[in-house]
Amino acid sequence: MQTRKQLPIALTIAGSDSGGGAGIQADLKTFAALGVHGTSAITCITAQNPEGVRGIQACSVGIVRGQVEAVFEELPPAAVKTGMLYSAPIIHVVAEFFRQHRKTPLVVDPVMVSTSGAQLLKPAAVKALCAELLPLATLVTPNLDEAEILVGEKLTSVSDLRAAARALRKRFGCAALVKGGHLRGLKEAVDIFYDGRQELLLSAPFIRGVSTHGTGCTYSAAIAGHLARGRSLAQAVRRAKEYITQAIAQSQTAAGHSVLNW
Repeated sequence: MQTRKQLPIALTIAGSDSGGGAGIQADLKTFAALGVHGTSAITCITAQNPEGVRGIQACSVGIVRGQVEAVFEELPPAAVKTGMLYSAPIIHVVAEFFRQHRKTPLVVDPVMVSTSGAQLLKPAAVKALCAELLPLATLVTPNLDEAEILVGEKLTSVSDLRAAARALRKRFGCAALVKGGHLRGLKEAVDIFYDGRQELLLSAPFIRGVSTHGTGCTYSAAIAGHLARGRSLAQAVRRAKEYITQAIAQSQTAAGHSVLNW
């Protein structure tokens, strides 16, 4: 009898994107592409398409907790990522759970604003994110705008990204991947990774004419997927950068909209 392959498991705790480009949908597609069984805990239902977010309905904290507990009981993940958490009560319940599960690598994508400009994290929730969840994280992956909010300073250069990564590491104790894709005047998309010992400068040529909707979700999901496959954090970040670069380069269109189905 043939032995069936055992798949590593990853969990995403995030919002649902009805347009299929970001959130839970992007995360599960990424896990599958990397040979990882994806599980999910949905925090919010959104009504959105590539043009914008039309509505958000948060799930109750009880059902968020219940989803995470159900996954851990029968499908214990080797790595977890969070995306859109939306509110302080949801962040509180997620942090409460991971205080009891400190051994599981936790990648926190601090989703605050959508590509189209919709507020995806309530202002009061930023404080809860910083006080409760980031100290539990293995890695935080802010984009430029999110990093500016977290460190409280304007970031305009690669040296600023380096300083921000070190500040986040010092403040929260987790590794940081500060993404510079929104920096102006650069010919390459530059990200800085810092874990307290090792610094990586990760760069890739900009690919013009492709929507960035869902790239942050896909990037952090790829990191979690590679962690689930047993790679070190630095290796996972390197491979995830390669993955998202290829996903953008080979993106296709659906009804005229860029999609990262790679």
